[in-house]
Amino acid sequence: MRIFESLESQVRGYIRSFPTVFATSKGAILTDENGREYIDFFAGAGTLNYGHNNERITKAMIAYLEGNGVLHGLDMATTAKRNFLEKFSSTILEPRNMDYKIQFTGPTGTNAVESALKLARTIKGRSNVVAFTNGYHGLTMGALAVTGNTFYRDEAHISRSNVSFMPFENYFGDNVDSLACLRKMIEDTSSGLDLPAAVIVETIQAEGGINVASAEWLKGLSDLCREFDILLIIDDIQVGNGRTGSFFSFEFADIKPDIITLSKAIGGGLPMALVLMRPDLDQWKPGEHTGTFRGNNLAFVACTEALSYWDNPALSEAVQYKGARMYEALDAIRNTHPELEANIRGRGMIWGLELPERNLARTVVETCFEKGLVIELAGAEKQVIKLLPPLVIEEDLLKQGLAIIAESIKEVLKKREIL
Repeated sequence: MRIFESLESQVRGYIRSFPTVFATSKGAILTDENGREYIDFFAGAGTLNYGHNNERITKAMIAYLEGNGVLHGLDMATTAKRNFLEKFSSTILEPRNMDYKIQFTGPTGTNAVESALKLARTIKGRSNVVAFTNGYHGLTMGALAVTGNTFYRDEAHISRSNVSFMPFENYFGDNVDSLACLRKMIEDTSSGLDLPAAVIVETIQAEGGINVASAEWLKGLSDLCREFDILLIIDDIQVGNGRTGSFFSFEFADIKPDIITLSKAIGGGLPMALVLMRPDLDQWKPGEHTGTFRGNNLAFVACTEALSYWDNPALSEAVQYKGARMYEALDAIRNTHPELEANIRGRGMIWGLELPERNLARTVVETCFEKGLVIELAGAEKQVIKLLPPLVIEEDLLKQGLAIIAESIKEVLKKREIL
């Protein structure tokens, strides 16, 4: 590990949580240089929904490369882009009766968020945007301004203007209607909240601690935006692409956002990000918002193949089935150790086990890694163990990973008793 410590910036993060040198990967398994295997409950922060080195995706990419396919084409027309657009339209948009134009942005999620915010403000001629407590949307300037975590929002590198934070669902508990608060702030011309151009929201706040919005809350938020001529932006970067069981995480709420941001798993493991917008909102002038890597052709190939998983309901059904098994395992932990006062939140195949005691979740995650499980933390105080395995993980591996979590908690609690 010395080369990383001597040459790589101090900003490196995950390498500190998982201190080994990984060499190969396949499906839901990472293997380090010593040949030790680790079950992956991290999945590249949600990028590897279809697993590491998915055989179908890899074959498609190799064939494209061997055929001298265009790798870099800016926003020029290529066969890879055409194939992707045709597949995305026929497999994802048309069956859901969704009418959206597609903008290819820079290669990461924060690029998509920046584009969405800029577009919304340009269209509405208003600068304010409403974001939510515990939200996370990226770390470039605009995206960071709508991200809530103090760790990232240092005065030295963030402009706090033109963003108003409002409480996410259940932020104050069940007794406070957060949408009623938002309505009151909008209606009261002396509230200090300028009428926003847009509201940006995650249906599940993944980095924020697996905070899950209900269908009723999302529908109410959508209706509120329509009533006051506010654009609704759904950030589906981490929990879209099938993570909740449906391709888009908001489908269960029967809403149609004005703008949707996608990245992470949409590239089939490669960098790609895009913005979906209602056709009437596509008011960009040619080249008005641009970037050198706004269209990764190899990612188009990977994603086109990955989208074939959505030609039938098998993957969606598998996500629901495996998600139920994940909840059952976490519920068993909660019932076995009531002293933990644990909370469980999630949907589909993203779940969080909240351990309120300070640093307990961190110790458990470290123990999990020692036992061969890669898993990360979430939440403002890193108090939530975040379960994010590939959607295609084999059931036996899923059970093994869940067992490691239970064993690690038991071991940590036992050591504490001895001490």
